[in-house]
Amino acid sequence: MQITDIKIRKLFEGGPMKAVVSVTFDGQLAVHDIKVIHARDRFFIVMPSRKNPDETFRDIVHPINAQFRTTLESAVIAAYEQALAEEAAKPADGGETAPEPELTY
Repeated sequence: MQITDIKIRKLFEGGPMKAVVSVTFDGQLAVHDIKVIHARDRFFIVMPSRKNPDETFRDIVHPINAQFRTTLESAVIAAYEQALAEEAAKPADGGETAPEPELTY
């Protein structure tokens, strides 16, 4: 299974949640609402989940093994860092710059 697209849907400045991301696999399956979190001096991802009646959370979708989790996490965090760099490169006056191509993995 290959990561074929990563879209940064929303960036956040304050708090531990830094971004909400969608990832496409093999150009055929999209997973939405993956969160980029910064806590304890590191970035990591949190998979989409739902709240159970007992107030706990259960992942809706998740990597099956540590190797794929590492691959997914690295790709998402790299896309997040690129999105931050693009935001920083935008002119301060709000002018338009040439659009950058979307990330494809």
